[in-house]
Amino acid sequence: MTNGFHHIAITAADFDRTIQFYAQGLGFSLKRSWGEPGSRAAMLDLGDGGCIEIFEGSGQLPKGSDPKAAGCWLHLAVKTSDTRALFQQALAAGATVHQEPADLTIQSQPHPLPVTIAFVYGPDGELIEFFQER
Repeated sequence: MTNGFHHIAITAADFDRTIQFYAQGLGFSLKRSWGEPGSRAAMLDLGDGGCIEIFEGSGQLPKGSDPKAAGCWLHLAVKTSDTRALFQQALAAGATVHQEPADLTIQSQPHPLPVTIAFVYGPDGELIEFFQER
């Protein structure tokens, strides 16, 4: 049911510096970006299609996290061909709901990205996203 790693997300105290570090410092390529100053986000490809997603500001932090914690990984995202089925499978395995499955379109550049996503908490409270590109 899973198709591999899609992305892991981080919040950045200094968005531009963080983008520069991953893009220029580590050679990750900018795959897409969106948002306005103060609430920008971007995905940088690690080289195999797996990405780091960077949020400006507090982003969406795991349960119990400090909302100002720069460098905190926000969630693990897993590629799937069926978000809804994997969501139900996770619940059956003991996960708890953070966000029910939803279809949305990320208004990113160079083009919009239609996705189906859902979030669950794993057994230790870690936040896991199921991410299906449509």
